[in-house]
Order: sequence, then structure tokens, then C-alpha cells
Amino acid sequence: MDWMAWTWPTAVFFMVIAGLLITFTVLAIRYPETPRVGILRIETTRGDRLFITLLGSAFINLAWLGLVGENQPWALIVCLAWAAAVFRWV
Repeated sequence: MDWMAWTWPTAVFFMVIAGLLITFTVLAIRYPETPRVGILRIETTRGDRLFITLLGSAFINLAWLGLVGENQPWALIVCLAWAAAVFRWV
């Protein structure tokens, strides 16, 4: 894989995403759920809420880079708050 510029943060990012997908797959098999309707008025499952969380976190981080700069640890805190809100109310 010399053609890619892999760094430890990049590898950790992809490992976390893979871990989330594996965890949510196991949860879906072990504890099936019925979709629920939240604040968006659409039926969502855990996987849907995970997707909304990841997509929103990507936009939060891009906006943070554009508006604030490279102080990304604070963006992580905003993303965690976003994830908690999505899993609670969406």
C-alpha cells in the first residue's frame, strides 16, 4: 500500500468506522428493533441514525475547518453532542 499516504489518524478513522458497522450489525441481529418516528417525522432504525450521525459529523468537521481552523478536538466534542442528539430525538 505504498501508493496511499496512510497515517495513523487515517487508519484509526477507518478502524472506528469498521468497528461501528460491525457493532451495529451484531446489535441488529441480536436485538432486532422496530423503526421509530422522531423529530424528522420519518421512520428510522439504529443504522439510519448512525448514517445521519456520520453524515452530519462530516459536515460539522468541514464547517469547523472552514470557519475556525485546525483546532479539531473541539469539533469532536460538537460531533459527540450531535450524535447524542440524533440517537435521542431522531
